[in-house]
Amino acid sequence: MAEVVLRLGDDVSTDAIYPGRFMATVLPAETPQYCFADLTEFNRRLRAGEILPGSVVVAGRNFGTGSSREQAASCLKGWDLVIVARSYSRIFFQNAVNLGLRLVICPAIEADEGDELEFTPDAVIDATTDRSFPSEPLPPARQAIVDAGGLIPYIRMRLLQERTR
Repeated sequence: MAEVVLRLGDDVSTDAIYPGRFMATVLPAETPQYCFADLTEFNRRLRAGEILPGSVVVAGRNFGTGSSREQAASCLKGWDLVIVARSYSRIFFQNAVNLGLRLVICPAIEADEGDELEFTPDAVIDATTDRSFPSEPLPPARQAIVDAGGLIPYIRMRLLQERTR
């Protein structure tokens, strides 16, 4: 089970996830410190280690709207957060897959901070409220990239498989 540590609404922009004023910092090892920087208490909890890897951010529709900045997905991946949203913006979604960020598409999700979620192949179960919400699986090719840890590890794995044949 994983705890919901942040609940957001619709149209969360990449600027809210990774503010543009930090764009000079682009290294994946450095971007996590600016994750939701303007949500100062949440950012402080992340940097203090109070939020466990695998914790969940729940959002509404069109998560990751706005710019194509890869740092928005990178900073979330750096904390090993799981994002459960009703839907994602197209560019953010592909950036997140390419970086191996765990995404769950759950069009009817309703969960509050502190709720404990369980994931099955076709649903998100809120153990706190005993409610179940259908989820949509990622397409198999995209899931394979996420499972490998991102596009670069996926390509490496495929190249090694080809060599051993």
